[in-house]
Amino acid sequence: MISFRKKVLEVVRRIPRGKILTYKKVAVRAGNPKGARAVGTILRTNFDPNIPCHRVIKSDGTLGGYNRGQRRKQQLLKNERYL
Repeated sequence: MISFRKKVLEVVRRIPRGKILTYKKVAVRAGNPKGARAVGTILRTNFDPNIPCHRVIKSDGTLGGYNRGQRRKQQLLKNERYL
């Protein structure tokens, strides 16, 4: 059985450039509709550059946290023409 953490990282890995998902949508796609907070915890500890954690935002449209800083997250999303 695949762990929730691995499922979350795989969902996030597949988010295309210039697109985003919410923490809740990632949780749903990973198989735990009530796991949005757990998604945030998992992504906070991820430093793999192949997993674009910056493409995950809050349901209210705000950016939310990022383990490399919120300014860096905003900059990355601007570079991808999301913002």
